[in-house]
Amino acid sequence: MKKFNFRKVLDGLTASSPGSGSGSGSNSGGGSGSLHPGGTAGVLREEIQETLTSEYFHIAKTVRHGFPYQPTALAFDPVQKTLAIGTRTGAIRILGRPGVDCYCQHESGAAVLQLQFLINEGALVSASSDDTLHLWNLRQKRPAILHSLKFNRERITYCHLPFQSKWLYVGTERGNTHIVNIESFILSGYVIMWNKAIELSTKTHPGPVVHLSDSPRDEGKLLIGYENGTVVFWDLKSKRAELRVYYDEAIHSIDWHHEGKQFMCSHSDGSLTLWNLKSPSRPFQTTIPHGKSQREGRKSESCKPILKVEYKTCKNSEPFIIFSGGLSYDKACRRPSLTIMHGKAITVLEMDHPIVEFLTLCETPYPNEFQEPYAVVVLLEKDLIVVDLTQSNFPIFENPYPMDIHESPVTCTAYFADCPPDLILVLYSIGVKHKKQGYSNKEWPITGGAWNLGTQTYPEIIITGHADGSIKFWDASAITLQMLYKLKTSKVFEKQKVGEGKQTCEIVEEDPYAIQMIYWCPESRIFCVAGVSAYVIIYKFSRHEITTEIVSLEIRLQYDVEDIITPEPETSPPFPDLSSQLPSRSLSGSTNTVASEGVTKDSIPCLNVKTRPVRMPPGYQAELVIQLVWVDGEPPQQITSLAVSSAYGIVAFGNCNGLAVVDFIQKTVLLSMGTVDLYRSSDLYQRQPRSPRKNKQFIADNFCMRGLSNFYPDLTKRIRTSYQSLTELNDSPVPLELERCKSPTSDHVNGHCTSPTSQSCSSGKRLSSADVSKVNRWGPGRPPFRKAQSAACMEISLPVTTEESRENSYNRSRSSSISSIDKDSKEAITALYFMESFARKNDSTISPCLFVGTSLGMVLIISLNLPSADEQRFTEPVMVLPSGTFLSLKGAVLTFSCMDRTGGLMQPPYEVWKDPNNIDENEKPLRRKLVMNCPSPSQEIGDHQYTIICSEKQAKVFSLPSQTCLYVHNITETSFILQADVVVMCNSACLACFCANGHIMIMSLPSLRPMLDVNYLPLTDMRIARTFCFTNEGQALYLVSPTEIQRLTYSQEMCDNLQDMLGDLFTPIETPEAQNRGFLKGLFGGSGQTFDREELFGEASAGKASRSLAQHIPGPGGIEGMKGAAGGVMGELTRARIALDERGQRLGELEEKTAGMMTSAEAFSKHAHELMLKYKDKKWYQF
Repeated sequence: MKKFNFRKVLDGLTASSPGSGSGSGSNSGGGSGSLHPGGTAGVLREEIQETLTSEYFHIAKTVRHGFPYQPTALAFDPVQKTLAIGTRTGAIRILGRPGVDCYCQHESGAAVLQLQFLINEGALVSASSDDTLHLWNLRQKRPAILHSLKFNRERITYCHLPFQSKWLYVGTERGNTHIVNIESFILSGYVIMWNKAIELSTKTHPGPVVHLSDSPRDEGKLLIGYENGTVVFWDLKSKRAELRVYYDEAIHSIDWHHEGKQFMCSHSDGSLTLWNLKSPSRPFQTTIPHGKSQREGRKSESCKPILKVEYKTCKNSEPFIIFSGGLSYDKACRRPSLTIMHGKAITVLEMDHPIVEFLTLCETPYPNEFQEPYAVVVLLEKDLIVVDLTQSNFPIFENPYPMDIHESPVTCTAYFADCPPDLILVLYSIGVKHKKQGYSNKEWPITGGAWNLGTQTYPEIIITGHADGSIKFWDASAITLQMLYKLKTSKVFEKQKVGEGKQTCEIVEEDPYAIQMIYWCPESRIFCVAGVSAYVIIYKFSRHEITTEIVSLEIRLQYDVEDIITPEPETSPPFPDLSSQLPSRSLSGSTNTVASEGVTKDSIPCLNVKTRPVRMPPGYQAELVIQLVWVDGEPPQQITSLAVSSAYGIVAFGNCNGLAVVDFIQKTVLLSMGTVDLYRSSDLYQRQPRSPRKNKQFIADNFCMRGLSNFYPDLTKRIRTSYQSLTELNDSPVPLELERCKSPTSDHVNGHCTSPTSQSCSSGKRLSSADVSKVNRWGPGRPPFRKAQSAACMEISLPVTTEESRENSYNRSRSSSISSIDKDSKEAITALYFMESFARKNDSTISPCLFVGTSLGMVLIISLNLPSADEQRFTEPVMVLPSGTFLSLKGAVLTFSCMDRTGGLMQPPYEVWKDPNNIDENEKPLRRKLVMNCPSPSQEIGDHQYTIICSEKQAKVFSLPSQTCLYVHNITETSFILQADVVVMCNSACLACFCANGHIMIMSLPSLRPMLDVNYLPLTDMRIARTFCFTNEGQALYLVSPTEIQRLTYSQEMCDNLQDMLGDLFTPIETPEAQNRGFLKGLFGGSGQTFDREELFGEASAGKASRSLAQHIPGPGGIEGMKGAAGGVMGELTRARIALDERGQRLGELEEKTAGMMTSAEAFSKHAHELMLKYKDKKWYQF
């Protein structure tokens, strides 16, 4: 364990001069890990023992939750009861019983065309769009590819693997059929060429192979379906076509009757044809299930194609015919459907999304037995449902997997590890009352694999905010995910009438209730959300239902820095067509301040809160709604930071205009102040005094930024010359029309990213070099556009055009701080933090404080004066006053935290939860129980607290109350931090950062020593930046696709235990025995039982396939636990152990089979002896 002393060390790096003055703490310090040279007497002198070392950290993906994005293929193992789903991105998800959920990925990223289980063998074959076959080993918790076979000259269209066979049939686009040995993954020399399969007289190509299956009656016969309507029944032994059938409509799918005498085809005209092998000249039966019957025996009208049909028989009832598609063309508004025909009954199940694939689950894996279907798995574009076939109304099973994360697009996330253990049970007990009804009463049929809790079972909760205003609480303990409780925030607002949205919600075109930020205190159960329409809702948790009116407040938050005297014309830059007056601009980018009726909007909120009493069920109930209002025709700015203190009863939030502080106990506004006014007389940027406001005119955003440079000429002299000039602005004209932000559901970066507080600055005028100095109004080292040096920044650090700004204008919250390059002239509030701390320099006692971070890297401390007595808190006013303390960093401030003098992380004070609607205590005075988490008092003179502050560029550690900067770490120079959090791991605090160039970095506290720096995930999508979040115990997550959450760990301990926490995909199960076919069926049922594929397809008889046709590629995986060290001694021992285990398992199975054969032989010998004795003395004529 290494010790670190706080002493003056420069570490060979240049540091700035020490801070001075009562109102100023310190300026930016030196290089990475250096101590600030200022501050002597009041600096902490005690030794801090930092227990964390780099060996504690390692990055690894743990599990992926949600619905597989863009699914393409589906497969089911009827013995193991596991399900596999392939996607367009090359991913495969394997699902079993709840807790068994595995994700694996093809390295090529090619779309998965088809999946085939090796039934009860623990293996899976995947065919991808790059014409490659892969064999996956599922006998390990992390599936790996054993073999790959790349076809060079032909494209794969269909695959079929017979049950208990090691030969895979592969159909191609040219119409040929190849055969692959599954064990060696080598192509057989046996090929069925298309020109030999069809008649010689046929003049046209039959098209690609769309179906392959062996006959249930005879395994030596192969049914080949071609796209143009030709079906060939191929005799594998004689290598010729036994029969051919032709139909004038294209074939989409084929399925056998279990007896092997009939098969059914689905066609492109919506028809189903049933063929009998004895009369192949014409269909035995033709039906168009959804077609209108015509008079005089005419053919029914054509319908939409039937993409797939399955023909499943039952022993005690009529067969099931299940198909997708086939609806009539005149029903254009009908949704995608699945049709179930059972006898004379036809049931149409309408789906919410297009059907990708479906599979019928049957009791037996043998194709020549009665199938006895019991369920249908339907894979939709955005959902997975299972229909119960055993009940006449065909209900669906309740899905145990979290497949509905994307029910409404996810707009923000929050992650809480090691939260109070009773919360999960409480939330579940409330949420279970609101679950949907009408599910099947049977258990979920996909029950494969095995899973246990593992060793790490601390409670974890994930919260997702959605575009429709809903909030979902998920139990994420033990790497599983289950929804606990759903909260609909839109219920506090009146529903918008048709045509009203354009007038009331000018901030966004759609999704006005979208959740932008989440703040949750698990201990006090206070929950707070900020919405895209500039509102904040505070919720309290109660177990009792109430009916009450919703209290609402409206706040007028305005930014007045532009309201200053316009300079003389000779000092103004020569911008054509621009006014000399500076208007008050808004975040929404709107330049039209006149409503459609010609009346300027003022003091009007974006949404209307319900005024009538509202019934609130048990759970989270709205305590207060706070809305920002229009100001002089300008819509309110979206909220960029949010913090709540249950102990103080205060909520604070800010945007690019300023800061608002509200007392939610007394329902009063304590502070509503522009960012400029927060500085008071100690403004570091020396803003000029404001003059009376003049008449406003409508100009573009950029002019505000440009014009301000005329009033801060002293700042432009300090701009570093190494930064990129503003000549990169495009030449588009100045937009004067209304520019409203796009819906928050837009996710793509479109070649650039924007900072959480940045505004689009694209007036379209190209500036000359002489004008550049007039544009920059930033402080030292804060230009509006920065030179991008890293590869990641090169992609995203581009000037934002008008159209691009619409695409990304929603993503301005603290959690999606995406760039420092296109800052608006306004200084936004980007981070807020409540804590018991020292508000002013050299304070002797701690007091309630609010730390405020801005987009310019400034930190302000606001003092909170609360009533001393608990009873007075409900009546006496709370005083809020800026303390005059300022600290500074490079880049927009992202997060705060505090540590005590021993190095322990200090938690903000909170109020212990108490049900506000408890009936038994209504008449008793409501007393608040507070947990303050204050540092222990000390008689020594000196500092008692560390404050950790992290910005987009650097992290600093200050000692309080002396405000001395002890440590500075410049995290990045060429990129910027997207997300930063102070987390606890192994009972020690550390700083976790996610950078725009894809790096995840961990630093120890308080010394800011780098513990981990891994290039993990380059920023390719705004979704990642908006949803990435860290939490305690080495956990993190982000939205990897619109439908999936990816969890990861940066803890070495969890990486070591991950294998124990994952589920087993394969469990040893004995394959069910085939039914006794009977003497006559065995005698006349065909020669399938004596068919030897090895003799027919092996190299001895079929020869070798052409080397240029396909290339065998050995797989990288297959040995569990090797982890890249397969060549070492441990790897060899592991390999040997696994081989011995598998050999022992096979020997055990062989011994069981041998014992069974001996028992059968003894029984046969006994019966033969009895039969011999019975007929021993009889003559031939007595038989």
